Amino acid sequence: MGRFTSIAASAALVVLASAQTFQRLGSCPTLGCILPPDQADFLPGQYFDLRLEVHAPVNGSEAFNNGVADEKFTVTIAKEGGAAQSINDFFKVKEPELEKWNFKWFEDLYAVDAKTPSVVNVASKIYRKLAIYEPGNYEVTLNYYSGEKTVANWVVRPLATKRKAKNIILFIGDGMTTNMITAARLLGHKSINGKYQSVLQMDEFPVVGHQMTHSIDSFITDSANSASALYSGHKSTVNAMGVYADSSKIGADDPKVETIVELLVRIWDSAWGAVSTAAIADATPIALAGHSRSRYDYGYLVETTLNGIQNYTWTKSGGPDVWFGGGAEQFYPGKDSYNGEDYYKKFAAAGYDIANNATALAALGNDKRALGIFCKSHFPVWLDRNVLKDNLKTFKNDPFNGTQPALDLPGQKEMTLKAIDILRKRGGDKGFFLMSEAASIDKQMHALDYDRALGDLLELDDTVRATVAHLKKIGELEDTLILVTADHGHGFDVFGSADTKYLTEAKTDRQKRKAVGVYAESGLSQYQVAVEGVSYNTGPNFPVNWDPRYAIASGTSANPDHRENYKLNPKPRKAADALVENDNYVNPSDAPGGFVVNGTLPVSESQGVHSLTDVAVFAMGPCQETFGGVYGNIDVFYKMANCLGLARPDAGKGGNCKKH
Repeated sequence: MGRFTSIAASAALVVLASAQTFQRLGSCPTLGCILPPDQADFLPGQYFDLRLEVHAPVNGSEAFNNGVADEKFTVTIAKEGGAAQSINDFFKVKEPELEKWNFKWFEDLYAVDAKTPSVVNVASKIYRKLAIYEPGNYEVTLNYYSGEKTVANWVVRPLATKRKAKNIILFIGDGMTTNMITAARLLGHKSINGKYQSVLQMDEFPVVGHQMTHSIDSFITDSANSASALYSGHKSTVNAMGVYADSSKIGADDPKVETIVELLVRIWDSAWGAVSTAAIADATPIALAGHSRSRYDYGYLVETTLNGIQNYTWTKSGGPDVWFGGGAEQFYPGKDSYNGEDYYKKFAAAGYDIANNATALAALGNDKRALGIFCKSHFPVWLDRNVLKDNLKTFKNDPFNGTQPALDLPGQKEMTLKAIDILRKRGGDKGFFLMSEAASIDKQMHALDYDRALGDLLELDDTVRATVAHLKKIGELEDTLILVTADHGHGFDVFGSADTKYLTEAKTDRQKRKAVGVYAESGLSQYQVAVEGVSYNTGPNFPVNWDPRYAIASGTSANPDHRENYKLNPKPRKAADALVENDNYVNPSDAPGGFVVNGTLPVSESQGVHSLTDVAVFAMGPCQETFGGVYGNIDVFYKMANCLGLARPDAGKGGNCKKH
């Protein structure tokens, strides 16, 4: 479907001309802002807010109109081939009040060093709870400053009203790339003469595609706005989810977009849930029903997921039917919970059964909504829970803020299978949507702790394998679309093997580097693989020995100064440390016997960062064929929405409201 080609091309030139590291507002390269911006896509009937801003920079290179913002701006919308109408007439809404504020930003590093911010005065209006029901191309035009124009070209995607999948299970390996999947396969599966004797469960999926992960304001995305793209079909800015970040002082008032679970509950009255090995208020799980400029509004996001968006309510998910993960500090009363309140009690009062350990999780029934919060912060990783268990005793992560560590912890597999049983019962013939996240693939890649990252990737695949078997057993496999993907990647790869004994005993860094074998000297894997029918405490498809003498030599392209010995880290890794604030050096206690690797990042960074790489999408079940090829991350949402029959001309015109 085409767009308004000439205008889109000229708009692209403006964006290219103004592209820079520091930005006045990521989604607004001109002095007139339309949010949702140029190139936005919509599902027919999907709710969204429209924010208009006119900027008047007071100082800096953009200084304009003596810092006086135009308060008489107008805006129109036209469907391709039709006449332009005012927003009020087109959407049949009242004119909102004019809002005014100012904000500051730094134009570049020189301005930062000189501590000379630019000040911008703003005039703005926002229209709430809009929807476009007819597919096609639309042109929104903001007129301001007596002849200036900002144009946004929008596309409302085609209708898809037939529901093809009863259920969707979306697995997200946070930060997971094809290179990590390849490395995990090497560790967890045996090969003979270059041929694998078994493969990962995701390797057996019939369709694989790749998604591009750019955000609005950066070609390197983070987990918040990438999750937002996957769940809403709208790109956002770094750290934002479910909103287009504006320049206002109040983050809660930013223009919102409706997510897939909010649509699914409103239209089909289906059940939904989230499972994560991170804090449940972390970006990937909370973005399903969270709307915020800042992913760090943890307590607020928990509150609004349960009770709807406060002050600016126009939609709510009805609360998740299943919510399993960590992040207890947002639930017991204290400085990290919303207004200091007890959210265990709030969820119980809303009709939830509560589980705080693996034993209680297994005992949950399937009829009631369930909240499972099993530890403070993020889960200890699979390697610490299953192999290096003594590490668990050092954690201060009791889910009620006690002094004891959380030791009776479920894994991703146990949480996911229980979630499926509850969602199946509660969703009934209306189906369900479940997101299950392996969070610490990403978190351990940040820490350069590759063994722990790959252990969690193997746990993810083990969970996918168990899910396929369980769905088949309960008769839901044929009606369920299963997706395995990531939100973004890291620049990780394996380039050989390392003789860790020689490396540790060598005297100089240059001699230590001789221990890295490449090409023919890389040899074969010495990771012993567990197999079916043999009793290992971690089950088949995991390595039995995580610390062979000849280990994989791996690394990332974006890292701080650190030391590398390629051995299993007996404790969670801290590769770089700050001698003074924002000035990181090699941590002297990390990777003993290793050699120093010079970093590629600013010295203010103590961990690795995300990369540009496309990430894989594995698909199995109804609509699987639509997930082949290469496409943007927003298209994952549209493919899922089409499979669920959510692209409807009647959406929002008296839809369902979930009753609990």
